[in-house]
Amino acid sequence: MAENGEEKLIAVARHIAKTLGHTDNAMADDILQIFSNFDGRLREKLTENLDGDDSRNGVAVLDQTLKSLDRQISRYVTVDHPIWSDSADASTFLDAVDELVAAIREWTPMAADKAVTACLDRAEDLLQQCMFRLEEEFKLLMERGGAEPFDNAVRGGGAYLDSDDEEENDGYDDVEIPVAHPVSDYNIVIDALPSGTINDLHEISKRMVGAGYGKECSLAYSYCRRDFLEESLSRLGFSGLQKSNAALEDDDNEVEIDKWIKAINMAVRVFYPSERRLCDRVFGYSSATAAVADLSFMEACRVSSMELLNFANGIAMGSRAPDRLFKILDVYEAVKDLMPEIEVLFADQYCLFLRNEAMGVWKSLGESIRGIFMELENLIRRDPAKAAVPGGGLHPITRYVMNYLRAACSRPTLEQVFDENVVPPVGVDRSLSSSSPLAVQMAWIMEVLESNLEAKSKIYRDPALSSVFMMNNGRYIVKKVKDDELGSLLGDDWVRKHTAKVRQYHVNYQRSSWNKILNALKLDNNSLSPNIASKALKEKLKLFNSQFEEICRTQSTWAIFDEQLKEELKLSVGATLLPAYRNFLGRFHNIQDIGKYAEKHVKFNVEDVEARIDGLFQGTAVSGSGRK
Repeated sequence: MAENGEEKLIAVARHIAKTLGHTDNAMADDILQIFSNFDGRLREKLTENLDGDDSRNGVAVLDQTLKSLDRQISRYVTVDHPIWSDSADASTFLDAVDELVAAIREWTPMAADKAVTACLDRAEDLLQQCMFRLEEEFKLLMERGGAEPFDNAVRGGGAYLDSDDEEENDGYDDVEIPVAHPVSDYNIVIDALPSGTINDLHEISKRMVGAGYGKECSLAYSYCRRDFLEESLSRLGFSGLQKSNAALEDDDNEVEIDKWIKAINMAVRVFYPSERRLCDRVFGYSSATAAVADLSFMEACRVSSMELLNFANGIAMGSRAPDRLFKILDVYEAVKDLMPEIEVLFADQYCLFLRNEAMGVWKSLGESIRGIFMELENLIRRDPAKAAVPGGGLHPITRYVMNYLRAACSRPTLEQVFDENVVPPVGVDRSLSSSSPLAVQMAWIMEVLESNLEAKSKIYRDPALSSVFMMNNGRYIVKKVKDDELGSLLGDDWVRKHTAKVRQYHVNYQRSSWNKILNALKLDNNSLSPNIASKALKEKLKLFNSQFEEICRTQSTWAIFDEQLKEELKLSVGATLLPAYRNFLGRFHNIQDIGKYAEKHVKFNVEDVEARIDGLFQGTAVSGSGRK
């Protein structure tokens, strides 16, 4: 029974189709549309059974279908108000678009027929008009949905929303964008568009992608969203490429780096993930729309992400002056910490170049940091030997380098920078060959510094002062290395080796300063007549007085920066000199007829000698005092 009913219905449809083929009026269009909507099989049966004259009638069916759709669609594509201002109009328009697309797909296999081709050309023109209008509606929805205050678009933890400027800006004039307060938590989701708007956008994108206009839809999306992202970065105070190539010595640029760090963290951890989420919701998760969603996300993020990366690259390409190290490390660490998120966000084929760009910038920053240490070596080598300080005190280059290295080694990231297949410098201590690359680099800079100090020490004509200079600087170096990350890097063997060097400088100082005096106090144990012995003692006393007075006068101006080292030196000198002098005076007073001479020519008793030793190393040279 059901089959007989269907056959009768198809027979009636054939008859109506023949009749419609000879008519050209609105009623025929409407009747044909009713059949098409009622059951697609009717249209299929009609076209299957038409040949000869019936074929022309079939083309007439298509022609009438297009005329009907043209009348419906024209009412919408020409209106001067948004179609989506009325949900019923939007639904009707989308239905008409769906019917038009279905008709094109149905008749395309028969495009060999010239009459069908002519109809299809009209259909494509009509479809293009629909797509242009859908693109316009898409943009209007994006702009209208994104016009709400930014703080209403954010959910989650963090205080990003509050603005310093509460006044509303109704226009698009050149008004300063208010800067947002920083966040303390990146667990934030930005709902930049209302849920209803997202659903409408999804319905439009589905039609545009399905009709082959996915690229146009993607461009419309990215055009609007790109502006949103750039404005969001501006609200964080980041001014893009304005100062990307400025030298770090510029005070403003240091502030700009801090703003950049806040901006790239918000972009990668909040803005871009939220944008990815929105993009997927607008275009859907089907295989047909995945590529369009990826393209749209890339285009939306491309400009702002390249601005952020180009800023970092400009910093990496700048001067390699040692003082730039710590801010470059800040930038390096920011990129390093964000690389896992960047690799996930920019994993698709369209975003691959952004991920590669970020990786390249990261490597450039590492090369810049390593280059800074090479420049530090050159700076040490270029410091002129004639710059030795008065009084043999602590040289400024020693203080600068050691404090610099301590500060640098306090940054754990530095270890990673030097782990990237760094070749050890030629001439470095091979006992450190099994140590980390950073340890080798630090040891090498120490060797360069030590060589420079040794060259400076040769400027002093007095060997004792040369030893004091090396002792001062060597002691400072060891002191700075101990109990610090730098000491952990270099190891206990390095510390012991350089502590022994300082002791050797101490020995050299005593040998070159006090051995002559000690020789003057040595007594000949051979049996001499009293007269000869008296004369020898008088000569020795005279020599001691002049030498001791000269040494004390000279060395009282020498500088020892470290109080403990100063006391150690005084005690060492006293422990050697005082017993010898006490013994000498004892022999001197035991000789007959020496008493009157002693009263006149013994200028220093033991207490006087001790007091003079205590007055050594009181130099006030700038290098021996001040900050440590």
